[in-house]
Amino acid sequence: MSPSDTTTFVPSELEGVDRYKLLTGLVVPRPIGWIGTLGPDGGQNLAPFSFFTVVAGTPPTVLFSPGHRAGTPKDTLANVVASREFTVSVVDESLAEAMNLTSGEFPPDTDEFAVANLTARAGDVVAAPLVAEAPAGLECRVTRIVELADPPTNAVVFGEVVRIHVRSDLLDGMRVDTVGLKAVGRMAGSAYTRIADGYFEMDRPV
Repeated sequence: MSPSDTTTFVPSELEGVDRYKLLTGLVVPRPIGWIGTLGPDGGQNLAPFSFFTVVAGTPPTVLFSPGHRAGTPKDTLANVVASREFTVSVVDESLAEAMNLTSGEFPPDTDEFAVANLTARAGDVVAAPLVAEAPAGLECRVTRIVELADPPTNAVVFGEVVRIHVRSDLLDGMRVDTVGLKAVGRMAGSAYTRIADGYFEMDRPV
């Protein structure tokens, strides 16, 4: 790739929506963290985040990035700040439409589990709800929250995984059948991808 073959952008000179389009079009596919939280009043919240990933095995750590709306933390961020815990449910192909339903902009008192006709299951050691229909889920305790920008626009929430739940038929010892998991990934705009669409393997060099 030579300089003459590329178009170069200076992020600070772009509108926010254009930065978003470029980054989400280039960093693909992205795993989807379906984040379950409880509000201070005990209300359930469920929302999908494609700004999500696992970042360490020891300590077992995941992160996701919830945002602010007009300077006010969105429901998921407000809930994790208050409760210091959350869950992550894996979205498989059978749950894609339900996941999409929970991505809507709802009032704070809306139960997205009810909106998407999903079953909420409490964690073993956290009170935040998991999606019972999901093939796998993680229970997490917040270890750090980093606000981005001033005034804040987004935060990065780090959580230590304290329980891992995996449907038994997807396990071979400690290895997960990643093709059988049928997890859905996020592309750009309204596009998603399936694991099986482009799955291939390469052995690492010795």
